[in-house]
Amino acid sequence: MKTKMITLPGIFFSKGISSPGLIMALLFIAFASSPKATAQLQPLEYNHDKLVEMAVQGRIGEARMSYPPYRIGADGQLNVVPGTGSITYNFRTGDTAVNLAGDHIEPAVTLYHPNGRQSAESRGFNVLSCIGNKVRVISGDARGATGYVIGKHGGSEHVMVDFSDDGVFEKLLLGDRMHVYAKGVGMELTNIEGVTPMNISPRLIEALTEAGMGVTPDGKLRIGVALKVPAKIMGSGLGSSHAYSGDYDIQLFCEETVEKYNLDQLRFGDIVAIIDADTSYGRIFKKGAVTIGVITHGDSFVAGHGPGVTTIFTSTEGNIEPVTDPYANLKYLLLE
Repeated sequence: MKTKMITLPGIFFSKGISSPGLIMALLFIAFASSPKATAQLQPLEYNHDKLVEMAVQGRIGEARMSYPPYRIGADGQLNVVPGTGSITYNFRTGDTAVNLAGDHIEPAVTLYHPNGRQSAESRGFNVLSCIGNKVRVISGDARGATGYVIGKHGGSEHVMVDFSDDGVFEKLLLGDRMHVYAKGVGMELTNIEGVTPMNISPRLIEALTEAGMGVTPDGKLRIGVALKVPAKIMGSGLGSSHAYSGDYDIQLFCEETVEKYNLDQLRFGDIVAIIDADTSYGRIFKKGAVTIGVITHGDSFVAGHGPGVTTIFTSTEGNIEPVTDPYANLKYLLLE
């Protein structure tokens, strides 16, 4: 008998093979995807009609490099590799954020405000830009192309953007300007308590809902995440008084921890859960708290640094229920 391979997320089996385990797996999939199972979740509600949509603008930044160009690794080694800024052609949303010859690499396109990274205009650009906001190119050969905000990077005060159309990247040039339809700041959730949203747009809320996010009968926000990260290994970005812009880093220097949590699989755009982390008023360790964020920049050699996470939900009380989903990535939520 000819065998046909059937693939479902996380499950691989051959047609024509019968076993109690296979039957149980099929029954589980059928139940999990049934209307009765999904009906138990209520769509997340928020003050949609009160949100202000405002224009902010940035331009593509040049690649940045300090002098001398060495980055001193946590192992004492000197590394000369690409860093922040520019147009990154071959590492974009959905690609590895760990296995690349770079330091703090920002995926796809990096935007900044030309008035200076510490200016009020730059602060406005960074805080008001929310992940999932629509972006339109307004100068250069790619004028008229549209994409989405995919993350924010603290320190450099950058906003990253990606496009579904690969052809856009051949037309973009350094200095091209982009218009962001900023909407999401001021969001308040109305049918769940103890969960704070930040840096998230209505478009991403919609995409996450379509992917299975919702409020459980016991009042928790259930959301798919690619990986779960222990708060004990979070680094750079701690000490900030807020999490409405920028990110904080996952340290990957302990091989045992990386292997235990599969952290070498982190991708740009992954939705991740940071367990025992509260970012309501800055970023802290708190037992029982949960923070949901997006991987927005790549790994680093430098002590205390690593892949960056921008918060989209946080709960001091732990009213978030993360569920592992390999498709919990902005590539699938926004770009496909």
